[in-house]
This record gives sequence, C-alpha cells and structure tokens, in this order.
Amino acid sequence: MATDVRRWLRVRIVSILVIFLVMFVALISRAFQLQVLSGQNLKALAQRQHTANLQMQPDRGIIYDRNGEKLAISVMADSVCADPSKIINIEATSAQIAKILNLDRKTILQKISVPKNFCWLARRISPEQAAQIQSADIEGIFLIKEPKRFYPNGFLGAHLLGFVGDDNSGLEGLEYKYDDVLKEKPLHLAWVRDAKGKKLFLRAEKSETKKNEGLNIVLTIDYRIQYLVETHLKEAVSLRGAKGGVAIVMNPKTGEILALANEKGFNPNNVRGFSSNDWRNRAIADVFDPGSTFKPFLVAAALEEKVVKESDKIFCENGSFAIADRTIREANRKRHGYLSVREVLKYSSNIGAAKIAQKLKKEKYSQYLESFGFGAKTGIDLPGEASGILRPVQNWTNVDTATIAFGQGVSVTAIQMISAMSAIANDGVLMRPYIVRGFTDKDNNLVKMRTPEVVRQVISPETAQSMKMMLKEVVCSDDGTGRNANIANVAVAGKTGTAQKFDFSRNVYSSDKVRTSFMGFFPVENPQIAILVILDEPQTDKWGGVAAAPVFKNIGEQMLNCFEIDIRQSHVVKTDVPGNLRLIYTQDNNPEQDLLDADSSGMPDFTGLTIRQALKKAKANSIDLKVSGNGWAVRQYPNPGTPLSGDRVCRVFFEITY
Repeated sequence: MATDVRRWLRVRIVSILVIFLVMFVALISRAFQLQVLSGQNLKALAQRQHTANLQMQPDRGIIYDRNGEKLAISVMADSVCADPSKIINIEATSAQIAKILNLDRKTILQKISVPKNFCWLARRISPEQAAQIQSADIEGIFLIKEPKRFYPNGFLGAHLLGFVGDDNSGLEGLEYKYDDVLKEKPLHLAWVRDAKGKKLFLRAEKSETKKNEGLNIVLTIDYRIQYLVETHLKEAVSLRGAKGGVAIVMNPKTGEILALANEKGFNPNNVRGFSSNDWRNRAIADVFDPGSTFKPFLVAAALEEKVVKESDKIFCENGSFAIADRTIREANRKRHGYLSVREVLKYSSNIGAAKIAQKLKKEKYSQYLESFGFGAKTGIDLPGEASGILRPVQNWTNVDTATIAFGQGVSVTAIQMISAMSAIANDGVLMRPYIVRGFTDKDNNLVKMRTPEVVRQVISPETAQSMKMMLKEVVCSDDGTGRNANIANVAVAGKTGTAQKFDFSRNVYSSDKVRTSFMGFFPVENPQIAILVILDEPQTDKWGGVAAAPVFKNIGEQMLNCFEIDIRQSHVVKTDVPGNLRLIYTQDNNPEQDLLDADSSGMPDFTGLTIRQALKKAKANSIDLKVSGNGWAVRQYPNPGTPLSGDRVCRVFFEITY
C-alpha cells in the first residue's frame, strides 16, 4: 500500500513538473515572440496609441534684393487645430470658434463632428485671434506655430516675387520657379498622450543635415530702382488713362534686370483680393506688335549687310506708298520726301523702313531678327515666358516684309525688346537677361553665384556704334521723335513707338486702341542703363514720344540723382556681402566738392537724398548724422540753414512708401 502511494506521488510530482516545464517553455516562447519577433510592430502600435504625428509645412529661404534688402521672408503664425474626440459640447465650441475666427459656424461644426483625433480649423491666423483662442482655453482646441510667407514691401516687385499657397509652396513668380531651392524639408510635430488620451507635450522632429535646408536667393533687382519704376509707371498710367503698363530696367553689359514692373499690381500678402489677371507677369508673358521701336533692328541689319549706308537717301513717297493691295502711310499723316537712313530713324518713317526692308530682302531680315532673339524665349529665370511670334520667312509676302519693318505683323515680348536694344548698346553682343544673381545658405554664406551669359554677337561693334549715334539723334535733336526722353548733361539714345492694336472682332488694326512705348539707354558713350516703358491703350497723348518717353526721362533722371551711377565709365565693385554687387556712379572727378554747402555756417539740406548721399554730404560738412528709416530723406532736425552749434549733429528721417 505504501509503495503504491509513493509511486502515485512520484507520478504526480513528475506530471506537475512536466506541466510547469511546458508552461515555462510556452512563456519563454511567447516572450521571445513578443520581444524579438514582433517587437518592432508592437512598439509601433504602442507609439500610435500614445503619440500623434503631424507633418508641418516647411520653412522657406529669404529672397533678397542685390543690396541685401529682404523682399520675402518667413514669419511664424498661429494655426488652429482640434481633437474632436476631446470636445465635450461641439455646438457651443463651434459657435465660439466661429465668432473668434469670423468663420461660418456650420463649417466649424462639420469639421469637429467627425470622429477623429485631428483636424485643421484655420491656418495662420492673426495674433489678435490667436490671443483670443488662447484665453478661451477650450478643451480639444489647440494652437500650432506654422511658417507664413510675408512680403515686407507689399506691392513692390510682386510680379517678380510671386506668392505661396496655403501649403507654403510657391504658386507664382520666383516663389514658384525656385520652390525646390527655397523650401526646407518638412517639419514633423509629435505629441505624447497618457492612457486617457490627454496631450502631455509637443516636440519637433527635423533633420539636422544641411542638405535638407532651403537656400536664400539674392536677386539682380535693386528695390530702390524697382520703387522708382513702379511709382513713375503708376503715375503715367493714371495720368494718361491707360489700361496698364510695363517697364523694365536692365544693365545692357551683363543682362541683369534691375527693375521689372507691371501696372496693375497686386499684394502678394493677400492674393485673394486679386484675380489671376492681376498677377500675370505681362513683361514676359504678353505678346504684342512693337510698332516703330522695331525699326532699329531693321536698320542695324541693313547696315551690317551693307545694303545701305547712314547717308543714303530714301524717297518716302510724300506719305503714301502702295505695295500690292496695301497702302502704307506715315504716322500722324506726315509727308516726307527724301530722308537719309539716319532721318528714317529720327523721324520714324514707316515708308522709309519698308523700303530699307525691301533692299535687305526678307531672308536676311528674318535671319537678323532671329539673331536679335525674336521668335524665341530669352531664357530669363522667371516662369511663364512667351516666345512671341515670328512667322517662317517662307510665308512672308512682300506686304509682310514691309509691315514687319515698322513693327506690324510680328509679336514680341517686352523682355525680348529690352534685351535686343541692350545688344545694340553692348557693342552688338546679346546677353541673356536674368533675375537671380546667387544663392546663400542660412548663414548667408555664398553657395553659388551666377555670372553674365553671352548669347551671341548679333552685329559688329562698328555697326552698333553707328546705331548708337543715330538713336542719339532721335532723342537729343530738337526735332527727334524721342526728344521728351532727353536727360540734361547725359547723352541718351532711344526709339519711340506707337503700335495699333489688332481688333480681332473686326479682323483689322484698330484706329483708336494703341500701345505706346519708348526704349533707350544711357550714357551713349558707355551705356550702363537700358530702360523700356510701355503704356497700354492710353486715352490721352497716344504717341510714344509724348506718353512713354517722359516716363523714361523721369526714371533715368531720378536714378542719376539718387544713386551713384558713373556716366563716364562703369566699373563693378565686389564686396564681402553675397549679392551686394553694384555699379558705382560719380559725375565728376571731385564728387566730394559738390557736397559742400555754399554757406558752411548753416545746417546743410539733406532732404531728397539717399542715406549714402546724406552720409557723404554730412562727412564733407563735418556733421554728425543720425539716420532713421530707409529710402529718401523727407525731413531733418535741425532744419536746413539753421545756425550750426558746437556739436554739429543732425537727425534725418528717411521714408520709402507708396
């Protein structure tokens, strides 16, 4: 009996040990499965249960002008988001949020009624609204900081800069063209929740590698010149009752665009108040018949091919010339007899131009127009450029050859026109126009610098020199069509244009809708600045020499007065500041002498001067200048002429506003 009991106990003990062993092996196996085989999956599941991740829109690099002025920056703004699962009373919450944000209550209600853990309610709200949301302290409603694009100068250069969308991606202009360059790698926000789902803290997850950082862009644009151009263009459009206008300032030697303006403008800080028509960059996207501003390229080609000489006489038929079934007439019913080639440009004779084109022949004429860049994109680094329309030469009739000679029957862009005129100014060398000068990293260390690019030699330097002298007569002669563009003490060359607009409804050129223009460069001896001005459908003074030429003069004069432009010889100065490449202008051998006031006992007059000019004048007169603001001097204390005290201190206030 005792033996049986002992045997039973041994069996029982063994059974229990086997069971424990099996359970232990099972536990070890399960632990191995959980910790090793399924560890990563379970860890990810736990993170999803206790953390939430949100990809934020990336920051963007700064856009500078050539002097380091910030034209586009990113600032941090508050955005409102919600966790609907934590909102107790969705009706009351939606009403409260809608009132603060000035939004539709039903829209807010619809968003927070969906059973999910996250939704956006409003992006990049005002600081005042953010403060109200913060003080309301509504359960389930949160504020998150996001980058917001801001354009400090508002309308200034808007068509160049473009703008970004709600996702902080570029939609127009340079913001669109260089979106991948400006934009950083997206930022990820993560917050940890406890077992009840309560948010504990936020953290930002961002790559620390510099290759994912956005770059800054340095432009060729000078914001001060841009301001001048936009101001004068706006005034001219208003004064002439024009439909709109375009103006471009270019360095003919390098292809750098110093200013590019379109009127009407728009505010990139609030594009919703404008239409797509407002933000269209017409200077590069619109094509038009150029009119008489096209004549210099014809004459340059004819001189280069030696089919005419400057002194050759052209009989201009006393104002009426028949070609096939078309009668060509002079503008404004002028009646010219014999004109030299010089005078054809000077008086802008349509008939004279048509006869020169006949001598040149259409094949050669078309070849030179293509060489000047017409019928193809210039390659400027802006989106939306049009190529214009230069029909295949085999399709030209005799009438086409004659009318294209005075800019009718060919379509061009404003950027093509100023580039081609700059080729004449630049000894016959066509440069590629460009807007971006270089790129810097976040610490403003230079990453890449763009250098001027030669496209081709279009005409010889000798022909270019002859053209400069002829175009100078257009402006500097008392009876030249461009005399209203003349600038005192500076030799200006240029050409006027008044082009009839084509009426597609009647399939004829309009007799009352015109596009007036003037383009030119200075100084003639060593051109540094080329300017094109176009007014679309002016209601008064519909001639280029009357409406557009004065705008050229106003811009040119103020550039000479406000900036350091050497009208004798240009030289480029490089500084240690990336992008700060500028032309140095002085008008005589001793510029400091002109800064001294005749009456040294009184406070000098600084009003109207730039900061640089004011500082030079103050130094020349031993004045301690205190500067406030930017732009041009608008007032000073003490006033000009005030007797100088012992400390010789003057505070000058500068402004640049619309």
